[in-house]
Amino acid sequence: MSDEQKEFKESAMVRFLRATEVDTRLLGMIGALLLIWIGFHLYGHFVNDYGAFLTPRNLWNLSVQTSSIAVMATGMVLVIVTRHIDLSVGSLLGFTAMIMGVVQVWILPEVLGLGHPMIWVITVIVGILFGTLIGAFQGFLIAYLDIPAFIVTLGGLLIWRGASYLVARGETIAPVDPTFSLIGGGPYGTIGATGSWILGIVISLAILLMLYNGRKQRLRFGFPTRPMWAELLIGGTGISFVIGAVLVMNAYPWPKGIIRQYAAANNITVPEEGLFISHGFAIPILVAIGVGIAMTFLATRTRFGRYVFAIGGNPEAAELAGINTKKMTMMIFALMGGLTGIAAVIASARLKSATLALGQFDELYVIAAAVIGGTSFAGGIGTIYGAILGALVMQSLQSGMVLIGFDAAIQQMVVGGVLVLAVFLDNLYRKKSV
Repeated sequence: MSDEQKEFKESAMVRFLRATEVDTRLLGMIGALLLIWIGFHLYGHFVNDYGAFLTPRNLWNLSVQTSSIAVMATGMVLVIVTRHIDLSVGSLLGFTAMIMGVVQVWILPEVLGLGHPMIWVITVIVGILFGTLIGAFQGFLIAYLDIPAFIVTLGGLLIWRGASYLVARGETIAPVDPTFSLIGGGPYGTIGATGSWILGIVISLAILLMLYNGRKQRLRFGFPTRPMWAELLIGGTGISFVIGAVLVMNAYPWPKGIIRQYAAANNITVPEEGLFISHGFAIPILVAIGVGIAMTFLATRTRFGRYVFAIGGNPEAAELAGINTKKMTMMIFALMGGLTGIAAVIASARLKSATLALGQFDELYVIAAAVIGGTSFAGGIGTIYGAILGALVMQSLQSGMVLIGFDAAIQQMVVGGVLVLAVFLDNLYRKKSV
């Protein structure tokens, strides 16, 4: 390729990125995710004579497994943006799950009666409230007593893991409330094919509405707009992704045993060729999507979000500008604790029990997800959608390694290596951006 051809190709790419305003980091993460998926699938195909990764079943399970990590990663973005760290989220998840297990298995059935419809509601509220209060307490120690976040949350990592053992005396608490367990997914913890299509249509319309409103606001205030082809490309890509996700989720059927039970309970005759009932989107995915939307709005459309990034960019200047940095720090860690409570609901409901193993090493996956998603340890830079995509990358790595039979030790080594590599790439990106 001649120098003129290389220059033309580079300029064409630059023009494309400028016209579409696509984040280059986002493209890099999507490319890495596709490479991971295709690599694990081909490895399974050639080594084990079948490709088990890119199947509706595995992708459905992958989305459910990613949900709790994604929820916590959205909060970790704000923590790291303000130049702090939270090493306690895994232990806090385990402790919160154990508290919820005690509440719904040992306490509420005695007070309200077994199977009472309010058991799961009270349990969820207690879990989120406990997480928020513990997060606020850690934030208080960091903000008002000037104890470094690393030390406070490292202590929390040990304290809450030990506390979860003491709460349940080392026992596994099960079974959880049947309605509560639906939050963790499973055949009954989904919205089915019809509900998934309705959700897909709503999200597609929301994408079009966002693009329309964004273009309208730019024209109103005289800001430059994207070319129409770029708007159509972004909208078409987004809608295609949504439709593809719906098709994949609907392509995973209920197990035959569950279908037989369902048919018997509802007097349905199962034909000889069998009955196909789609899972559709699982409830944990809906929770993660809802949290992602709410956190994106909070980070980009509210005063709280602007203050977070101002503190991360320059804490001293933010304080001189009148921002109560101590209060903000405490609120950020309280929010992180509340999100950990939500993640604990998903994790314990998916397992249908509360065990001491819940949340182990989750802090590594959450931090890695945020950093892979573009959140800088230097502060002031980070996106919610990047953290969610980073969580999907981390969970894809773990799921793929399990499928191809890697030992747990190798899995931990890979996670550690990916985290170091992500920070290294972040440093390179910031140096080039200067």
